[in-house]
Amino acid sequence: MLSTEGHGERKGRRTKAMLFHKLPGHDITLEAAWPELYIDHRGNYWDVPESISLNCSSLVSDSGLRYRFGIHKNGGYPQSLDHVYDELPFSILPGLCAKAAFSYEKSRDFWRLKESKKDALVKPKDDGSSRPSYDIRLKEPHSAVSGIIGGMSAAWLKGGEGSNNGEKKRMLNADLFGSLCYTFQYGKFRKLYGDLTRLDARLDICSASAFAKRFIVRSVSDRENPLSSPRLSLIFQQQVAGPIVFRVDSKFLLDSSNGGRGPCFEDYMYSLSYSLRLLRSGKVVAWYSPKRKEGMIELRLFEF
Repeated sequence: MLSTEGHGERKGRRTKAMLFHKLPGHDITLEAAWPELYIDHRGNYWDVPESISLNCSSLVSDSGLRYRFGIHKNGGYPQSLDHVYDELPFSILPGLCAKAAFSYEKSRDFWRLKESKKDALVKPKDDGSSRPSYDIRLKEPHSAVSGIIGGMSAAWLKGGEGSNNGEKKRMLNADLFGSLCYTFQYGKFRKLYGDLTRLDARLDICSASAFAKRFIVRSVSDRENPLSSPRLSLIFQQQVAGPIVFRVDSKFLLDSSNGGRGPCFEDYMYSLSYSLRLLRSGKVVAWYSPKRKEGMIELRLFEF
């Protein structure tokens, strides 16, 4: 895949190439971008002059174990597109880095209404026509909880001379992460009205070491580390009419690093989507983020 885009208010073009190869049990992906658009955890945009990565990832096994490994190279010094003087993320500093990660996922249903063959052949007007779900991912009402735990490591093979606010980049990094998710869905998203209400909640701990250090060391610098605070993501979806769904995405930092206590509102986004039943899980989405003051209309052919 090769894509290129340009913006009237900016000089130059943004180009990206991707090569995908499927192996038994694994996927290999080669990506290159010049420049690459990077978004950090605060929603700030950065231009990385050159980015090349080669990754091998395993498919999800029945046991829930998944892993990936690869190499990543950044060239040139990143530039902020928002004219902010914030910390420069280590992952976009110039250099050659080898990365590896694994995760283990387990889920459990409190209850789930499985779709039967009879459900897939609804006859609303007795004319023999069928009415499957507008989106195959939303066809089963359920209540479920799931958990993910994993680890990652990164070794800088070249570079490492960069620094960030006086803090030198470590040549070897390793950490653990985890997530806890809950999902509730009412309706099969098949009728014209009142057939879909869904709530997703996810609690993320991005860095186990930073989270533990926050309470053991109790220093100001550790409390200001954004990775030390858990994050809560909430997604609410409600059917408006037929294939049209209203959705709200919100993100919270559970212990703000700005000196205050309690949740800190990080970002939120409103969207309207029109599901395309012919594509099984495709849709047209129009979204807007008031905090970032940006919006877009997208055609999503595959959504997981």
